[in-house]
Amino acid sequence: MASRAVFGLILLALAFVAALVTPGLAQERGERTLDEIKTEAIKRAENGMYPLIGLDPADVREALAAIKTRDKDEWAAAFMAVADKYVAEAKAVEATDPAKADADYIRAWRLYSFGRWPIPASPGKQRSYAKAIEAFLAHARFFDPPLEVVHIPFEGKEIIGYLRVPKNAKAPVPLVIAVNGLDSRKEDLTETFSAILPYGIGYLAVDGPGTGQAPIKVSETADRMLSRVIDYVQTRPEVDKNRLAIHGVSWGAYWATKLAIVERARLKGASAQSPPIDKFFQKDFLMNSLLGNREYLFDQVPALMSVLDGVKSLDEMAAVLPKMSLVHQNLLGKPMAPMLVIGGVLDTQVPISDIYLLLSQGDVPKTAWINPQGGHLGRQVKVWPDPVIFRQVVIPWLVRTLEIQRP
Repeated sequence: MASRAVFGLILLALAFVAALVTPGLAQERGERTLDEIKTEAIKRAENGMYPLIGLDPADVREALAAIKTRDKDEWAAAFMAVADKYVAEAKAVEATDPAKADADYIRAWRLYSFGRWPIPASPGKQRSYAKAIEAFLAHARFFDPPLEVVHIPFEGKEIIGYLRVPKNAKAPVPLVIAVNGLDSRKEDLTETFSAILPYGIGYLAVDGPGTGQAPIKVSETADRMLSRVIDYVQTRPEVDKNRLAIHGVSWGAYWATKLAIVERARLKGASAQSPPIDKFFQKDFLMNSLLGNREYLFDQVPALMSVLDGVKSLDEMAAVLPKMSLVHQNLLGKPMAPMLVIGGVLDTQVPISDIYLLLSQGDVPKTAWINPQGGHLGRQVKVWPDPVIFRQVVIPWLVRTLEIQRP
């Protein structure tokens, strides 16, 4: 009897501790307050962390000082106000100081883009997104080699992409199709992929399904949009249609992985940073890892909901997401194009188990770059920031895979 009484007291004590601890855990997992968002945003700007890579901390502080609530239009207005000043300055000096104008357009583009972040879910954020595109294209006027805005007909609509090929190419060049993630855009990838042009490789950046200017949302068959992009680039005389690759980050990495299977005959390879494969799409991961995720700055689940076709609630999302699993679609394990798979063991947005699952499937060896101290996309503050991973990991793999002969 005494032992039962002691056992009962232990259970009561554990229950009491759980009651004390659980609310704290729930609060820690909840969305950031506005003050927390401001503090974290400034920290990320100061340390070159996503999604504030390239933003001047002083500009961020100025915009945040004008924001008093979580209202989306107020957020957008504050960042647009700071960006507008740089656009005005750029226009004033464009004829006399093009380098200064270009720098101002870049600064404005990044501010406008963060003004619409993570998604343009209000009239103000939509205006900020439109201004971001306008400022980026103003910046792109200074590109050499030039940027071509392409319009690819697709199911009565169009796919808009940004195409650049190496300067003075003597023969058709290999090309990478670059696909953005949940909240990045083709403009971000265009800026990143400029670093690949000196290697003799061109690129076409497009917004993935459900994001940016994409004509369709995410569904089990949305990969057809990217297959259409492959159709298009194979018609371009300056592109070597036998040396095509695809690169994707996060959600874009999901599409890159799927195309490595369904389009393996037309792709030399696919590079994928933190691709969701199976567990990511399950309800328990949605509820326990994505909802209130702190690696993400704010509003990850609303952003994810916005890209899914016909989804308006968390319950609908939990029902639809499992259908996107490559295991559910009976694709994982089928023959694939060669892949580079990048991930971080500490990633809370895409489980590392999805990366390991992908690496163990298919019919050809894969190259893996797994950072034990890395988070989403393999990032590690100050050690492995996004640009370093791209330069030191992604570019060398693409150069080898696309069989570039360096002089």
